[in-house]
Amino acid sequence: MAEAHLGGLQDEFTCSVCLDTLTDPVTIPRGHNFCLKCITDCWNQSQEFFCPQYRENFRTRPPLQRNTLLNEVIRKLKKTGLSSPPSKIYASPGDVGCDACTGKKFRAAKSCLTCMASYCQTHLQSHYEVAAWKGHKLVDPDKNLKEKLCEKHHKNLEMFCRTNKMCICMMCGMTEHNSHEKVELETEREGKQV
Repeated sequence: MAEAHLGGLQDEFTCSVCLDTLTDPVTIPRGHNFCLKCITDCWNQSQEFFCPQYRENFRTRPPLQRNTLLNEVIRKLKKTGLSSPPSKIYASPGDVGCDACTGKKFRAAKSCLTCMASYCQTHLQSHYEVAAWKGHKLVDPDKNLKEKLCEKHHKNLEMFCRTNKMCICMMCGMTEHNSHEKVELETEREGKQV
């Protein structure tokens, strides 16, 4: 019962760098939590100071505040065995793995046709919260993202040229397929399914 209530909070106890349960949690000025070792290693390796979750840069190395309350909650949850991530979210050989995960990869929740990458639920969050990424086209996880790109223009294949019977990007539609009969991919797909 408690596990069902806490299932939605799993991300709150997970470090977005190592994707494991927070260890010695610290908070950066924007309020995001990371393992002390993860954020320290991240900043020491890059010599740049940014939020790994949202890629926001800081001019100087921000102070880290130990999050004693969160640490205590995690410690108590570990005693009950509720805080470790369920194994079903790790990508198995047939699954699409998260491109942003390092080490053991989580299963992708969505693929982004704009970024041409797949993301687990944790790394996908910025697509919902960062204004610049809200317009990105998200689809169900797809292993073959590169096949959805125009080889010539490296743009998403969004149209179907009925004249040449092929998928094309918007640039192709305005140039070499300009005078051809074209429709949106969804329209052609729906027509073929009927």
